Formats: sequence, C-alpha cells, structure tokens
Amino acid sequence: MGQTITVTGMVLAAYPYGDYDKRLVVLTKERGKITVFAKGARRQNSSLLAVCNSFVFGEFFVYEGRTSYNLMQAKVGNYFSELSTDFTGACYGFYFCEVAEYYTREANDEVMMLKLLYQSLRALGRDSIPDELVRYIFELKTLVINGDCPVDFEGLEICESTLYTLQYIVTSPIEKLYTFAVSEQVLGELKYVLHRYRESYMEGNFKSLEILEACV
Repeated sequence: MGQTITVTGMVLAAYPYGDYDKRLVVLTKERGKITVFAKGARRQNSSLLAVCNSFVFGEFFVYEGRTSYNLMQAKVGNYFSELSTDFTGACYGFYFCEVAEYYTREANDEVMMLKLLYQSLRALGRDSIPDELVRYIFELKTLVINGDCPVDFEGLEICESTLYTLQYIVTSPIEKLYTFAVSEQVLGELKYVLHRYRESYMEGNFKSLEILEACV
C-alpha cells in the first residue's frame, strides 16, 4: 500500500502528460532518480505550476505508488531563476541535468551526483567563473563519481598547470570545485582532454549538448 513520503531533490526534466498534467524526472537524496506525476500542474491556477520545472530544488511531498510517485506539494529551496534569464547558462544547465539523468538510477545512492549538480548550477549563476570551465569541471567530476575515468592522466600532451587542475578536480570535495580560475591555455587543454574523455567514456547521446555547442 502506498504512503506519502518526503524527498529532497532536483527536477532534472519536466514533460507534458495528458491534457493538464506533467511527468517529472527528479533526482533525490533518498530514492535516487524517480519518476513523479504532477496532476493538474499545467493549469494556470495550480499550486504545482511553478515547482514543476527543470532546475527546481527542494522538498517534494509525494505519494508512493507501485511504479511511480504522485506529487502532492513541494517546498522549494532554490528555483535557480537566474538561469531563466541567461540563455547560455540555461543551455549548460539543461546539459548538466541530462547527464545526471543518464548516469543515475532509482534506488541508488546518488547523493554525490545531486550535490555536484546543485553546486554546478550555482556556479553557472556566478560571474567569477566562466560557464565553459564549469562544464569541464562538471564533466570530469561526473566521470570520477561514476568510476568511468582514469585518474592518472598519463599520455596526455598537456602542460603542468593543466595536469594540476585535473588532479585538483579529481581529489577535491564538491564544495571546493568552483573556487578557481584558469588561463586560456589551461582552458583550451581542458577542452581537449574532456572531449577525448567524453568520446571514450560517455556513451549517451545528449541532445542538449548538440544545442549547447550550436549556440555557444
């Protein structure tokens, strides 16, 4: 028999469902990635209208069914509304969410990916670090969290500063990732390294990445 539970997480994607409903993909601390249906969320007078969008982070009060969850209400901690007025930042954000959706699973411990995604979206809203650098940090740390990336970086034709940057990303806690800047040379070499690693280790076909690279 189902019950109402509270989960903390972020909406990775939101899709129309039926005439007035939405289907959400939510990455949660407690249950990993789950599918949540929000009845009537597309009606203009719905209390769920504002919370059923990508990037929304908070507490979700859901009724647990056999194969999915139904959203009853939500307490939002962060809408990341700054991304709604920043086209480039939003493109990066959608890409990050799609990568998170690809890598995560229901009932898995996905706390690290949720934390990485949250901190990465926060970094997109700051002027102190370029969006492109945020992307390469996010991609590398995602591969490390999921055990899909070598961490010795042997055989790469990169300068010592780039090697140090890669090692810092691998070993640092997520809260410390977005605290530095790099030179144009290092940024260019990070682009080269992460392009190689995406081709070698990321098997997903990310539509949002195609849009991002076409627009940025």
